[in-house]
Amino acid sequence: MSDSPAARLQMLFEGHRLTPTQRRIAHCMVRRAADAPFLSSVELAELAGVSQPSVTRFAVALGFDGYPALRRHLRDVAPAEAPEDAEANEYQQAVEAEIENLRHLAAVLADPAPVERAGRLLAASRPLPVLGLRAAASQAYGFSYFAAKVHPDVRLLDEGGSMLTDRLDAAVRAGATALLCFALPRHPREVVDALAHAQGAGLTVVTVADSAFAPVAAHCDLLLPAAVGTGLAFDTACAPMLLGRALLEAMCDALPDAQARLEEFDVGAAERGLFVE
Repeated sequence: MSDSPAARLQMLFEGHRLTPTQRRIAHCMVRRAADAPFLSSVELAELAGVSQPSVTRFAVALGFDGYPALRRHLRDVAPAEAPEDAEANEYQQAVEAEIENLRHLAAVLADPAPVERAGRLLAASRPLPVLGLRAAASQAYGFSYFAAKVHPDVRLLDEGGSMLTDRLDAAVRAGATALLCFALPRHPREVVDALAHAQGAGLTVVTVADSAFAPVAAHCDLLLPAAVGTGLAFDTACAPMLLGRALLEAMCDALPDAQARLEEFDVGAAERGLFVE
């Protein structure tokens, strides 16, 4: 595991039963890991969109006497890093933040076991439903597009509404054993409901989410975190996309005929003149 500020915060929060409000505070602190040791309780509450007493209760839930004790602990274990280049504009800062997200993802992937396990679960599910709504729809679509080249039955679920539960039930009746979900902020309530329904129907839920403390966490059997960038008007999701590609690689490794399927596609594409060389 990386010794980055975000990784140290993740380790501090793991193993604690946190309320949804407390998970929101934890998520905010991970996203602002470099600043967290220096934020007042009022500043943290404002950033997380919660009340100041909620921040105090959060610190107590972690085993500290109060927020000042939590902040002292963070300062002791997280030495101050070099300040950001004051000359960098907002676009450069957004890029740097995404680079840091990718570094953190690389550190998490130092232990490949969770991704490899997820790959095996997804490879074994026939069909394989892939869920992603609203902001996460493009991630689900991208995964499904490539997965369909090696997996015999991928079912993209990128629209909500009353039909979503029906499509999940249909996948279960057809033999599905696992569901892959991409869950990114802002988290739609119907995604949380869909994952609860999927688990109740017997599906093993694998989720790529922006944080281990995302609202979907309670309904996941295997959650793989990949942070999003928040420096621009709309979040950026380079790390979740790359984690999705890593899952594809792991799934290919677990499908014995994946390479043959890819070669067959390449031959057919060449015969049809599908791509411009």
